[in-house]
Amino acid sequence: MSSSTPSTANGTDSKTYKGERSPCGPSRVLHVRKVPIEVSEAEVISLGVPFGKVTNLLMLKGKNQAFIEMASEEAAITMVNYYTTATPHVRNQPVYIQYSNHRELKTDNLLNQGRAQAALQAVNAVHSGNMSLSGTATASDGGMMPGQSPVLRLIVENLYYPVSLEVLHQIFSKFGTVLKIITFTKNNQFQALLQYADPMNAHHAKVALDGQNIYNGCCTLRVEFSKLTSLNVKYNNDKSRDFTRLDLPSGDGQPTLDPTMQTAFGAPGIISSPYPGAAGFAPAIGFHQAGLSMQTMPGALGPLTIPSSAMTGRMTIHGMAPTTIHSVLLVSNLNPDNISPHGLFILFGVYGDVHRVKILFNKKENALIQMADATQAQLAMSHLNGQRLYGKVIRVTISKHQTVQLPREGQEDQGLTKDFSGSPLHRFKKPGSKNFQNIFPPSATLHLSNIPPSTTDDFLKDLFAGSGYTVKAFKFFQKDRKMALIQLGSVEEAIQALIDLHNHDLGENHHLRVSFSKSTI
Repeated sequence: MSSSTPSTANGTDSKTYKGERSPCGPSRVLHVRKVPIEVSEAEVISLGVPFGKVTNLLMLKGKNQAFIEMASEEAAITMVNYYTTATPHVRNQPVYIQYSNHRELKTDNLLNQGRAQAALQAVNAVHSGNMSLSGTATASDGGMMPGQSPVLRLIVENLYYPVSLEVLHQIFSKFGTVLKIITFTKNNQFQALLQYADPMNAHHAKVALDGQNIYNGCCTLRVEFSKLTSLNVKYNNDKSRDFTRLDLPSGDGQPTLDPTMQTAFGAPGIISSPYPGAAGFAPAIGFHQAGLSMQTMPGALGPLTIPSSAMTGRMTIHGMAPTTIHSVLLVSNLNPDNISPHGLFILFGVYGDVHRVKILFNKKENALIQMADATQAQLAMSHLNGQRLYGKVIRVTISKHQTVQLPREGQEDQGLTKDFSGSPLHRFKKPGSKNFQNIFPPSATLHLSNIPPSTTDDFLKDLFAGSGYTVKAFKFFQKDRKMALIQLGSVEEAIQALIDLHNHDLGENHHLRVSFSKSTI
């Protein structure tokens, strides 16, 4: 920059960051720090465009700083509030924005401002008439084409792994400033409404993301324009968020979810660097035919982690390095009179392949369960934490142990540690197994399969009733009598029945397979 740069402008603002005085009050001029040296004027301006018209720009390249002047103080406040919660990235580097103590930028007498002015004109020409200040453009503005709302409706199909609001925010932020997100369950499907600052962002995101998988082989995004042109978010919590309003309450109760889905969203999923193992199930890398995990996407925000704020009262996993997310679970508050290593193997085996189980010798209400990999451990935790088993609400967390140790020769163990790695009952041994597509939260209705042709409904009802369970309904699949649904008295009963009767010998060389069902009778 030339020597005629207003040194006061830079001097006073840069002092702010050395803690020499308190941050300034709102101003329509914003100070941007840590701007990578190779960044263009247009890229800096694009930080402000979603919030309103950018009226001036001053780049201080030698100091890796810039000043942006917005048309109004309101736009600047919205911008600072937004970027306080979602750090903006330019060329993959985080940049930091706060109010300047200048009320306006006077750059008329400066050299080298030609490029900045040209960039401003170009960007404003593209965006003029395209949006109102708040981003809630309506048809009457004349700026909206039919089907060009800034609001998208998202449906996540094949939800075999929880998708949190944070995950959606991180994926969709690649295409522009996300102002608001509301998530909900409708028709047994996880859906969301997401509002961009600008309809063009929504258009680009729809084109790029519709039909993509968030993870390898599952969690497929369906993206369409919503009929709504703006969203009204009342609460900031893990189901809804207005990124422009940090002052919203979290709400007393979370918006109610369909009870069968409640457990599926008990704990937000963690997508970090690719997990080892998990054939056909690891969160994918890059865009190609796989999933949208952020590892290699341009402009990526690094591995997705869940902010601790979204997990208040839950285990805080924020900021843990991927290597510290292990595949061993700690299960506590078990009923020591009823539980066995085999029972835990069968139950946790619904969500992944269990290699080892250890019920703690001195504290038999606690157990360690080693899953095949970290993805399966996360899946089992998100579905089973908080479920009732033999009269007690069990707690499932990730253990600090990396493996479950087997007892040494001659060490007394009372049969409490078992190695199941060679068991024939693993459901997910085969890569791409169909079982990956049939993972559902615990429910009172069980899916039965591998039933021999001669078996009657009375025989199966008696089998469950004779084991002490309340049978409320039963039906064979019309097209395939090898499968049936059975509804029991409660979710707890169904969990216990699955432990008792999965792999039960029905004769004729058939062993009963029991899973949780997504359907009811």
